[in-house]
Amino acid sequence: MGPHAESAAYAAFHQRSLAERDAFWAEQARLIDWQAPPQRICNYDRPPFARWFEGGTTNLCHNAVDRHLPERAGQTALIAISSETDTERSYSFAELHSEVQRMAAALRSLGVERGDRVLIYMPMVAEAAFAMLACARIGALHSVVFGGFASGALASRIDDAEPVAIVSADAGSRGGKVVPYKPLLDEALRLARHRPRAVVLVDRGLAPMELQDGRDHGWAALRARHLDAQVACEWLDSTHPSYTLYTSGTTGRPKGVQRDTGGYAVALAASMRHIFGVGAEGSGAGAQDGSAGTAGRAQRGVFFATSDIGWVVGHSYIVYGPLIAGMATVMYEGLPVRPDAGVWWRIVERHRVTHMFSAPTAVRVLKKQDPEWLRRYDLSSLQALWLAGEPLDAPTAQWIGDALGVPIVDNYWQTETGWPILTLANGVEPQAARAGSPGKAMYGYDVKLLDQATGEELTAPGEKGVLAIEGPLPPGCMQTVWRDDARFVQTYWNGIPGRLIYSTFDWGIRDDDGYYFILGRTDDVINVAGHRLGTREIEESIAAHPQVAEVAVVGVADALKGQVALAFAVARDPAAAADDAARRRLEAEVMQLVDQRLGAVARPARVHFVALLPKTRSGKLLRRALQAVAERRDPGDLTTMEDPSALQQVKDLIG
Repeated sequence: MGPHAESAAYAAFHQRSLAERDAFWAEQARLIDWQAPPQRICNYDRPPFARWFEGGTTNLCHNAVDRHLPERAGQTALIAISSETDTERSYSFAELHSEVQRMAAALRSLGVERGDRVLIYMPMVAEAAFAMLACARIGALHSVVFGGFASGALASRIDDAEPVAIVSADAGSRGGKVVPYKPLLDEALRLARHRPRAVVLVDRGLAPMELQDGRDHGWAALRARHLDAQVACEWLDSTHPSYTLYTSGTTGRPKGVQRDTGGYAVALAASMRHIFGVGAEGSGAGAQDGSAGTAGRAQRGVFFATSDIGWVVGHSYIVYGPLIAGMATVMYEGLPVRPDAGVWWRIVERHRVTHMFSAPTAVRVLKKQDPEWLRRYDLSSLQALWLAGEPLDAPTAQWIGDALGVPIVDNYWQTETGWPILTLANGVEPQAARAGSPGKAMYGYDVKLLDQATGEELTAPGEKGVLAIEGPLPPGCMQTVWRDDARFVQTYWNGIPGRLIYSTFDWGIRDDDGYYFILGRTDDVINVAGHRLGTREIEESIAAHPQVAEVAVVGVADALKGQVALAFAVARDPAAAADDAARRRLEAEVMQLVDQRLGAVARPARVHFVALLPKTRSGKLLRRALQAVAERRDPGDLTTMEDPSALQQVKDLIG
């Protein structure tokens, strides 16, 4: 097999997942415990709604916690670290089991029952994980809203989810600055139409808060009342919803992604094994694959995802996935450079982290720091670093790969899918990464590239089309939009003429070895004098300039050409763009580079140099806001923005 030949073993694995769908997923279902086994693997009688593992009953919390107790009760399950408050606490599986039962008992005492919703508005503290697992334990649906979200955005989510209870805290902290949550929550509850019965508040001692009589309950007192609580797991139908999660950056009416129970558990267990290379055997009680269970096994490893529970990565790979696999999971509150740029690497050394999951944005931040920080610590435990969220550029991948000496594995997915669509399944067969590509289609995903206008499938290497997924979506993906089946169908399945097929809203190409390359959102395509151009392609060209650290390109309305491309870039060396003459030279060089790579038609009208680009707290570029400001329009809801000053710079430039 040549160096660029597609992996034969993985190709067969992927093909079987599509051609023998039910048999394949029946095997994966043995990776978790079932109280009653599934009777039907996939019910796709009513496309595009897929019902996975019908007739089976299981519980996410049981699979994440209880099933590990017979053989690994004393092993570490959760490591809660805050570089903001300089605190650290580890919980064994037995201790996590006790804390989750206390939270479950407290929620039940406040009237939460199976099928009810609990909204969680929390910083990255252990109690947030207790609350999520407690909801799963008793069959309630959790709806996590990113901590610190503005009151208006929070109110709209409260009205959509209609929670019986809310779990929150006095405050979070970011970059040493306390962010009081209680005033934001109080204002959201004032704005919201829906009134929850109860609010549970964790007091971290960071900010004063007043409890409202009859509604607000301090967690410390509730916990004390339920210290010895024993709350059994509710056995739930596989198709019972486990949670809703609102898509990041939603404007207008919130769009709640609804996830099931059994399909999600199976998808995560399978991904831990096939993608992350971690064993995911059952405890033996419900395992049907003849595995030896967990007896006599050492700690499976330590998973450190640097995301937040407010995002899907935090759900899948901070809380549920690693615990289902019997690993310890790190829950981190803080920045990658505070108190210094070695904070993450100290965690890797101290806790012998084996698997790390982060974002390219964070790596680019670390790239600006003294490289000595990466040489100070023993990182020999680390097996690989997975990156997702923003496209991973080759220089960043090369830099961190050389620094860590481990594989750097890109991956691409969405809140809607819950686990990767494109990556490398190195747990099935080791495969080489390819610069600029998040990888190949994962098992279970029938990925296609389609002509947006005709719906025709594009099969030739290098042809650009809409990345789409033939139904049924595999286990773990969204069931529907919360309380809005019509919106689910209209938003995701009706975008391609003449076909009922799931659209990712991303352009992509595929090479002749099955590696995909993402070119940007279909709604980020600009039309310049009749030429359709993907802003991602222009960004890639500009990013190739050695003086460009980051770039965002947007299409701006133009009376002559319809649209023109406008670029906003961050210089790697601020001095290089410090004065007008240097800035003009750099802009001219960038223009020339785009000319060389894509042609004059793709050349941006201007390249503006800024100190930083506007991003969400999860590191995603706010291109829509950039476009609105460039067109002198209202940028709309900016509740997800990390640093408002970034957009102000753009406003000052545009005038």
